[in-house]
Amino acid sequence: MSGGVAYRHKRKKPMGEINVVPYIDVMLVLLVIFMITAPLLTQGVKVELPQAAAETVPPAAIPPLVVTVDAQGDLHYTKGSERPLRLDAESMAVRVAAELRINPKTPVYVRGDRNVAYGKVVAVMAMLQQAGVTGVGLLTETPE
Repeated sequence: MSGGVAYRHKRKKPMGEINVVPYIDVMLVLLVIFMITAPLLTQGVKVELPQAAAETVPPAAIPPLVVTVDAQGDLHYTKGSERPLRLDAESMAVRVAAELRINPKTPVYVRGDRNVAYGKVVAVMAMLQQAGVTGVGLLTETPE
């Protein structure tokens, strides 16, 4: 027999719990960040639409293309709920034609500011026709 002392090592059992407190803290911080930034993400083009008594457009399964002509005569392209893109007439025609090649049944609407020259809106509609659009809807506001 040796004169050594026998040591018994106590083995630690694996912990069966997960500490979720740090995850809750992270989630609360993310929630606050998203609550603050969500209203800031909605962007659009400021346009004063003319008022007219017209029927509302029924919601379509395909997101519509909206070409906006603002008060300065600049063109903006929007598809569905995407951010508006400011484009020149040539780029607008190319983008609309490409979208119609992908889905020919995509509805196309024109939003023209009430203060823009009528000729500018007509020129946009002619450009859309050359891009392959067969029908254009004009967006208005309902009178108060």
